[in-house]
Amino acid sequence: MDREQEEMQFLGLFDIYIEAYKLIYRWRKIFSQITLSLILPMCFIILAHMEIYHIFFSDLKHSEFQLLHTHTGTAKYNKISDHINSELASLWLFIIVYITFLIIFSLLSTSAVVYTIACIYTSREVNFMKVMSVVPKVWKRVMVTFLCAFVCFFIYNLVAFFALVIVSIWAFGMQGENDGLVKFVLVIMAIVYVLGSVYLSVIWHLASVVTVLEDSYGVKVMLKSKELLKGKMTIALVFFFKFNLSLGILNFIFKKFVVHGHGKHMHLGMLYRTGFGLLCLLMMFKLVLLGLVIQTIIYFVCKSYHHENIDKSALSDHLEVYLGEYEPLKSKDVQMEGYEV
Repeated sequence: MDREQEEMQFLGLFDIYIEAYKLIYRWRKIFSQITLSLILPMCFIILAHMEIYHIFFSDLKHSEFQLLHTHTGTAKYNKISDHINSELASLWLFIIVYITFLIIFSLLSTSAVVYTIACIYTSREVNFMKVMSVVPKVWKRVMVTFLCAFVCFFIYNLVAFFALVIVSIWAFGMQGENDGLVKFVLVIMAIVYVLGSVYLSVIWHLASVVTVLEDSYGVKVMLKSKELLKGKMTIALVFFFKFNLSLGILNFIFKKFVVHGHGKHMHLGMLYRTGFGLLCLLMMFKLVLLGLVIQTIIYFVCKSYHHENIDKSALSDHLEVYLGEYEPLKSKDVQMEGYEV
């Protein structure tokens, strides 16, 4: 990266975007290799799952419609019922396989991009084979952090569910009185829930970067990520919102013109749907790569903001250690001495 670390604390979101574009362009060969091997398959899985899910769902709706218009106890009824059960089992199996592969490719992509940027930052020689040999070992640590984040989200949603139950009981007890107050409370709860979910997501994404570059992982790294984001939370939140909004728009376009495109736009045929599908895939893997790079740059911005200068030589030494297992950075190597601004 072009800037010294002490200067990075002053980067705004637009400057971070520029830094990310420059980094990807300058090292386009290795980022292209990472994209083709990890990010592209992940994006393909995301888009393909929407098409396959739609096929399952359409078939289930058709079968349920037939079941409603078939006499109970007949051979046809039993046959349709068995078909629905089989389709439901297949659908759940598909969802489990989809989530598993999505998590694997997502964490591998994160590990690869973060490790690559760390090598670039320390001016170490980096190539695709080297990255791919280290990534599986780094991935184990990132997986532990992901599981901790999953537990946090589960507890958060459990608390939100019980809060909704309590409010529902309270609203039922009012017997229609003060409907305006009930709606107001529900709106406030929805806003708080969304903000809390975004907050946890931002912490988790930065925690994934910290896991690769430091010796912390799991709950410890989630707390570390929370501390690092102090003072730079606004930038992280705006980036996360824009990133997910862009992904949401791409998903909407894919569903409208590809998944459901054979309905309203049948006259344009398969070529029409294929073209939009490839366009969405192209935009998605570029967006995901940019997001992962920016996510890593935000880590350096946060470190700089808290006056924690990273010792490049110490970081480089640890990145170059190959003793059969990936050797994580020690806290003393990353939590460096403060500097004067």
